[in-house]
Amino acid sequence: MIDIKFLRENSDAVKENIKKKFQDHKIELVDKVIELDKRARAAQQEADSLRAERKKLSKQIGALMGQGKKDEAEAVKAEVNSQGERLTVLEEQEQSLQKEITEIMMVIPNIIDPSVPIGKDDSENVEVEKYGEPVVPDFEIPYHTDIMKRFNGIDLDSAGKVAGNGFYYLMGDIARLHSAVTAYARDFMIDRGFTYCIPPYMIRSNVVTGVMSFAEMDSMMYKIEGEDLFLIGTSEHSMIGKFIDTILKDEDLPQTLTSFSPCFRKEKGAHGIEERGVYRIHQFEKQEMIVVCQPEDSPMWFNKLWQNTVDFFRTLDIPVRTLECCSGDLADLKVKSIDVEAWSPRQKKYFEVGSCSNLGDAQARRLKIRVHGEKGKYFAHTLNNTCVAPPRMLIAFLENNLNEDGSVNIPKALQPYMGGKTIITPSK
Repeated sequence: MIDIKFLRENSDAVKENIKKKFQDHKIELVDKVIELDKRARAAQQEADSLRAERKKLSKQIGALMGQGKKDEAEAVKAEVNSQGERLTVLEEQEQSLQKEITEIMMVIPNIIDPSVPIGKDDSENVEVEKYGEPVVPDFEIPYHTDIMKRFNGIDLDSAGKVAGNGFYYLMGDIARLHSAVTAYARDFMIDRGFTYCIPPYMIRSNVVTGVMSFAEMDSMMYKIEGEDLFLIGTSEHSMIGKFIDTILKDEDLPQTLTSFSPCFRKEKGAHGIEERGVYRIHQFEKQEMIVVCQPEDSPMWFNKLWQNTVDFFRTLDIPVRTLECCSGDLADLKVKSIDVEAWSPRQKKYFEVGSCSNLGDAQARRLKIRVHGEKGKYFAHTLNNTCVAPPRMLIAFLENNLNEDGSVNIPKALQPYMGGKTIITPSK
């Protein structure tokens, strides 16, 4: 959420930013907020004047009563009561206006970083760099669920009967591989200096609206019926929420946390043939990382975060590339974002396996994550990034480590988590 003062003083820049995000229908909201803000401040100023006047008159009542001037005191009392009624009206008016302002400000997109490429949607994202040599073997690579079935490693039919489409059973070596990847990711991030965290898997609505846009909330979150709780779509929300309504000191920063958690998502929208199996699902697991830091440090942390994901995948012999998200592909709270994509030898192209985002002070402003220190008072900056999100990640892992005989190589980094195995062999 943008600072109302910034919007007030830089309305043209805010409108230009909306245009860069191809959300022209929101431009009129800027002028609407300015008008509402004017009325709210006028109501506040009048209310403040009335409070000061009532305080002054209240003192007069006591003095007049002390002098035995009861009639004059009663007249002043009547004036105070009249002002009280007007004050109640003004306070209700101010509260109503502030609520309307906040609701509109929540949908005005954050100011994007000047380095963000301008484009309408993800088709205009820009490749930054490739890591590792993409290889297409001279044998046919099956679809990922077919590879898993050779290991008796997946059961979608039973999951469909138990929970419906978008769920799965992982079994045997494939399930063990999934757990090995998450255990390795946990230790990988701890070795990078992050504090390991097991967060709540449900969050309240004030945290949800603090960490994401309304559009994201509608398309992602599962609501717990009858309670003010939502299942988390990603643990970054729960970890950022840990700092809600807190006042930190300069020396408390940065806060660097990493967590493993299940994630639950509605995944609305059409799904193509490549998004079957375990690519786009309602339940998955993720090793996530977040940073709460001083504003001047957020660009540095942004680069560190996405590099962690690149380094993690390269230790598992998976080629990846980084992709700069264009303006139209950025969620409203984001200042800048980079996707990490893994190579798919079967598709002969890259696909998304992680996303790194700098949200500036947008989340901190909504959640009231403040810093009081030698530099004065300010809102912290927040960032998040996915280290790894299996089982989708297993698609890239299996395809890139598959042998012609159907066996799958276990990279050295993962072998300690697989009981020392260097290879797993299919049962079919």
